[in-house]
Amino acid sequence: MSENTTEVIVGGVVLAAAIGFLVYAGQMTGVTAAASEYPLNASFRSADGVDVGTDVRLAGVKIGRVTAVELDPETFRAQTAFTVRAGIEVPDDSAVAISSEGLLGGNYVEILPGGSPFTLSSGDEIEFTQGSVSLISLLMKFVAGEPESVSE
Repeated sequence: MSENTTEVIVGGVVLAAAIGFLVYAGQMTGVTAAASEYPLNASFRSADGVDVGTDVRLAGVKIGRVTAVELDPETFRAQTAFTVRAGIEVPDDSAVAISSEGLLGGNYVEILPGGSPFTLSSGDEIEFTQGSVSLISLLMKFVAGEPESVSE
């Protein structure tokens, strides 16, 4: 009977550790915090490197995550839905950009706050966006020696 008791105790410890890891993973990925967030939308010309679960940051701090990325068949733009933590009021003249963590890092959605006293509410769309910049195309322009072009 002593062996069975030891096996039950070890099994319980392993099960508790597994549950602890699942709770920790849920907190780190934001899965458990869905109730304290509100949705926003943005439309990008290019959303390379952004997928469901990508971080949304403000001043370098994670404040949400991307919940959907879909192609709009009429405008051929990437419609992106993301969440922002409740209590963070984003000014309505803010911009959203897809930024890179560095040469080898991934992309994230960055909110660049405006100065308006009015804020966005749940479900609003941010009008001012900047899509992702392709590092390969920039390097190709540099190597080819193309002069800078005026962007629209």
